[in-house]
Amino acid sequence: MANQQLFLGIDCGTQGTKALILDAASGQVLGLGAAAHDMISGPNGCREQDTQQWLDAFTQATHQALAAAGVDGQAILGVGVSGQQHGLVLLDDQGQVLRPAKLWCDTETAPENDRLLAHLGGESGSLERLGVVIAPGYTVSKLLWTREQHPAVFARIASILLPHDFLNHWLTGRHCSEYGDASGTGYFNVRTRQWDVALLQHIDPSGRLQSALPELIDAHQPVGRILPAIAAHLGINPNAVVASGGGDNMMGAIGTGNIQPGVITMSLGSSGTVYAYAAEPAVSPEPSVAAFCSSSGGWLPLICTMNLTNATGAIRELLDLDIGTFNALVAQAPIGAEGVCMLPFLNGERVPALPHATGSLLGLTTTNLTRANLCRAVVEGTTFGLRYGLDLLRANGLEAQSIRLIGGGSKSPVWRQIVADIMNTTVICTEQSEAAALGAAIQAAWCHSGAQEDLADLCERCVKLDLGSETRPIAEHVAVAQQAYELYRQHVATL
Repeated sequence: MANQQLFLGIDCGTQGTKALILDAASGQVLGLGAAAHDMISGPNGCREQDTQQWLDAFTQATHQALAAAGVDGQAILGVGVSGQQHGLVLLDDQGQVLRPAKLWCDTETAPENDRLLAHLGGESGSLERLGVVIAPGYTVSKLLWTREQHPAVFARIASILLPHDFLNHWLTGRHCSEYGDASGTGYFNVRTRQWDVALLQHIDPSGRLQSALPELIDAHQPVGRILPAIAAHLGINPNAVVASGGGDNMMGAIGTGNIQPGVITMSLGSSGTVYAYAAEPAVSPEPSVAAFCSSSGGWLPLICTMNLTNATGAIRELLDLDIGTFNALVAQAPIGAEGVCMLPFLNGERVPALPHATGSLLGLTTTNLTRANLCRAVVEGTTFGLRYGLDLLRANGLEAQSIRLIGGGSKSPVWRQIVADIMNTTVICTEQSEAAALGAAIQAAWCHSGAQEDLADLCERCVKLDLGSETRPIAEHVAVAQQAYELYRQHVATL
């Protein structure tokens, strides 16, 4: 056991924090831990979280993972943190958190975002200047909102951090950000990899925001060593290196081996994402495609849908179904759910770009209104949104032989077949469904080696495909699914 190389990967998401212990020498995941977070929801689409919950969950999940792995925390060589993107954490000059973190799924700042977008010259101006089109979930509108709604808080801002930056600060005391997660702020230029200081000056001419920006570091650079008190609190080695970390999609890319062209990762989580690696800043003329930087030294063109397992969960709750019964009903209904079409835009939607949309059920008749068709329609409706996004990425020159599926929905064989048929592409799951936590641990091993070890070699060793999950499209299904998709596109067009 002496030649083990142990790393801790953390994924702090909306629902909770996951911890994973990786032996980078053998490529084996030795143990997992998890702890839940609560959401603070308010009117107008307010979605916030108390950052102390993240710290408590980080601690609990880490202790659990170490116990599950049966390893001594003193053997941990490095820590990598993946965080939900776009969230805003504000600290005062004492390093204290000023208010709850506003999250990626918060839509309360939509009016502020509209005004900032107008200032940038609309979607085309935003694309030209930043390489991305700012959306209500991004960090920049949250800053303007804070200035207007909470001027007393705004006056005390000394540090502006993203969720994963905040966790790295807790671990090391340093204020840093890396290019991947920074890409989702809306005040970062993805082509030049620099902060857009002028945009922050526009929000506050005093220069307060620009002086509160964290230092930008490369993906392979460590933030530093863990603070002795935090190491003792977590029960890990005080000499452990803390990696740059990144956003959950960037870490999910590393954790699915998506670090060179030809691989597409699709995540079926509470939101849905599709992304692929690019060696150049592949800025698409299509506003919905976010040309984020990757956390592996390249770029990561990405689309995100706001509604996925939250929509399937809502139907399950409505019909009072456990996951097994739900999947059985989905499998019972034919492709296209006998004409029942669900536009599952329960949270508004980003792809297709319909921020103010609501969900709807269309095509109902006396004969097709069945539980099975409703279950099928919500799975198909959410998957059609991902197909819409995949088509945008393909139009941007993306090619891939297969799709690597992660997230809760990927565990369902019936959903995997639906994805394969609608995308007309073979899908396969990675053995480790906690791809972001795995990616964070792999990145920690890469940072620990001083980037001496090739990231591709690490991924080769640590990312394993679950061959039993491989699902190929069925030709007869593909044609029928295509018709159902065209019907969905017609319904969307009427919105």
